[in-house]
Amino acid sequence: MTVSIDLAAVAADDPRLPVRPDTLVVFSDLNCSFAHLAVHRLHEARHRLGLADVVGFDHRAFPLELFNRTVNERPGVDSEVAVVGALEPDAGWRLWQGPDWRYPVTMLPALEAVQAAKAQSLRASEELDRALRRAFWVRHRCISLRHEILDIAGETGIVDVADLTGRLDRGLARADVIAQFEAAREDRVNCSPHVFLADRSNYANPGVRVRWVNGEFGVGFPVIDADDPSIYDVILGRAAELARSNN
Repeated sequence: MTVSIDLAAVAADDPRLPVRPDTLVVFSDLNCSFAHLAVHRLHEARHRLGLADVVGFDHRAFPLELFNRTVNERPGVDSEVAVVGALEPDAGWRLWQGPDWRYPVTMLPALEAVQAAKAQSLRASEELDRALRRAFWVRHRCISLRHEILDIAGETGIVDVADLTGRLDRGLARADVIAQFEAAREDRVNCSPHVFLADRSNYANPGVRVRWVNGEFGVGFPVIDADDPSIYDVILGRAAELARSNN
């Protein structure tokens, strides 16, 4: 028997959750290798399962720089690329090839842009999020910069750049990023990435179990103890079930 969920009541009670049955929430940072892995797998699994028109992704900010009160340090990020990249080479990975002074020091403007694009559509926000990730991880563009963000938005062919520009220049999405940061604090969101479904089920760093050897982030290096990409079929299958049972 299928059970309908009062999503408005659920989301009002827990701001981490989606407000629509056909949507899953992805808390993440753009400068996070595990999030790049997860977002790639979500897109690829959704396409493979034929659910592109059934399940949407509501990207929400998990700004590591606010949690850690410092930049997301490049040595730590670099140490992850070969290890995490080996799990999904097709996601696109390269060690940073630009000069050091062009390495992004903040992800807040790009995180704001992803939120601002939701005013156009969830799909516009999804596409901008993925384009920004690939611009950073593959093409090594400094996505802290306004003009880079807007150029990348234009390259999607979906985002209305004029509308996005106006929203960014008026700071309309900064409050959303801060609200999402506040919703995630006090261990309510465990890490980047953390996926939430409308039925309250959730998956932190889906399918991956990792530990650090010879020091923490920025000093040692990660070791993957387990990786189960089939969890993405489970997540998307459950999201599709929720979408259909609540129509």
